[in-house]
Amino acid sequence: MKKKKQVKANEGLKSQQEQLTLKDTLNAGILEQLKEKQKKLKVEEEAKQAAAEQKKREERRRREKNKSFEELLNESNMDWEKYK
Repeated sequence: MKKKKQVKANEGLKSQQEQLTLKDTLNAGILEQLKEKQKKLKVEEEAKQAAAEQKKREERRRREKNKSFEELLNESNMDWEKYK
């Protein structure tokens, strides 16, 4: 009889532990700190991506600016043989 009660008690304890989440077990202050840290990291990541995109655009602009006439002519879609 004791074993059955212990098994039932253990099952009840396991179900309570399964229902608890990290949010329930952490202090509210710590949870808020983690949320703020997550927001900061997200903002920093977005800033890094924006800076990388700006750098790519600037590099593309410089490359286009430094192209020779021959390179520009080769990239042109027009059929220059028609105008010879």
